[in-house]
Amino acid sequence: MLRLEDHWVWDSWIADDGDLYHLFFLMAPRSLVDPGTRHTAATVGHATSRDLVTWDYLGECFGPAETGFDDLAIWTGSVVRDGDRWRMFYTAVSTSGHHVYDQRVGSAVSDDLHHWSRVSSEPAVRVDGRWYKNLANTPAPTEGPDLEGSSETWRDPLVFADADGDGWHLLLAARARDAARNDDGVVAHATSPDLEHWTLQPPLCEPGAGFGQLEVLQDKQIDGRWVLVFTCHPQEMTAERKARTGEYCTWSVPGEGPLGPWDIDAAQPFEAEPHLFAAPLVQRRDGSWALVGFRNVEPEGFDGFEIIDPIPVTLDADGYLVATDDYAPHPSSYARLATAEKTAGESA
Repeated sequence: MLRLEDHWVWDSWIADDGDLYHLFFLMAPRSLVDPGTRHTAATVGHATSRDLVTWDYLGECFGPAETGFDDLAIWTGSVVRDGDRWRMFYTAVSTSGHHVYDQRVGSAVSDDLHHWSRVSSEPAVRVDGRWYKNLANTPAPTEGPDLEGSSETWRDPLVFADADGDGWHLLLAARARDAARNDDGVVAHATSPDLEHWTLQPPLCEPGAGFGQLEVLQDKQIDGRWVLVFTCHPQEMTAERKARTGEYCTWSVPGEGPLGPWDIDAAQPFEAEPHLFAAPLVQRRDGSWALVGFRNVEPEGFDGFEIIDPIPVTLDADGYLVATDDYAPHPSSYARLATAEKTAGESA
């Protein structure tokens, strides 16, 4: 488990150098008091582990620029090996424009996975209003409950090499143009020959599955079968979706390959941990797989801002991600939540 006394820890992603697992995670000072303010103070922390259980915290490794499209906060991304160096693609928000509702994707490089240098003062790939909602075709209101529904959602870049050696692919959480709120989540797609120049493509799935966002996308091949894993807040789902498949945070759907196709309407929840959020799917040294993430219990007023111990997972007969039969959350992992609940009840 990774918990920091002075910082909240939430979304994470992992790079494996063959010896150590490198965990990158969003962090913000607990001194802010209100965790709802963490999104505009987020930076990237770094920790390493040999077993996904015991982590060596190395401190902050990447933060906002002084000026530009990424001068406010850094959000979730991914890391890939680029020859002799590493490259991180990250989400960013700026102090100008529409604040957290104006999202961009940046790129940085590193030789050691801890010290990162930006490759450009411009975003790596911009949203295209032909296929996706942006602030031009779906302007954000200045106040009211529909702010997030009108955001220029363009985040959580997942980059991976083409299976046939034909360059690179980038997947992004985006919203389909003209689709209804909480029913508009799609997988945006871009291609590149060199990780520098990107061509945006149409989405790889259709809207209308009852998800407002398909966050922190991951596509993995487990025992020869492909699966797409994503996160969605229950409050960003349609009432029909919640009534049909319940209120969960982590979802999966089988696919034929790393680019799908995916029938997002057929997605099923990861039931073993209903609150599990933004959890990297990682292959362990023995070949087995595990999820490593945090529990999104902030809406219930609890502090789950820590990376929990790995959850062993596999695919069921239909290709959906499930916990292995022997998985049960360690009782101590809920101790702080139980204590918080008791304290809240006594003070009520």
